[in-house]
Amino acid sequence: MKSAIFCANGFEECEALIVVDLLRRANLEIDIISMHEELEVKSSHQVTIIADKSFVDCNFNEYDILILPGGMPGTTHLLEDERLKRVLLHHNKQGKLLCAICAAPSVLGSLGLLENKNATCFPTFQDKCTGALISDTKVVQDGNIITGKGLGAAIEFASCIIENCLGKEHAEKILNQIQY
Repeated sequence: MKSAIFCANGFEECEALIVVDLLRRANLEIDIISMHEELEVKSSHQVTIIADKSFVDCNFNEYDILILPGGMPGTTHLLEDERLKRVLLHHNKQGKLLCAICAAPSVLGSLGLLENKNATCFPTFQDKCTGALISDTKVVQDGNIITGKGLGAAIEFASCIIENCLGKEHAEKILNQIQY
């Protein structure tokens, strides 16, 4: 299975990189996608990363899982990107896995993808998760959508993605490897 995580300037670096790290430890392919023409992306805490690919260079039909990290103003940039919205809607129509953490579930909510779905997000973004049945738990999966509450849930969020791809036993093995 192949994953993409979308990073725009102002993304939350731990929410993105913990997911990337754990999926790669599980031998799952994940590409860091820059939402900009250049591969360099700066986080909300001024950490610069070099993405694997730029959004314009991707064929998103090749991806099984799309992941949105939170962070501000990164989430705002994701929310404003019409190209990303089209990709997310198409991916959802195919029933493929969509994952968002912290503020980023609001992007899915703005597209109507959380309507009558159980979800979680950073508390100050609950009202922006339009139609969602908000839970206070760290990670929630409802159908093809996985949401995480925030940075403190990043390990469980990544583990849930791994479990969907490789099963519970493999996810637990990765958690044991990192002494979680």
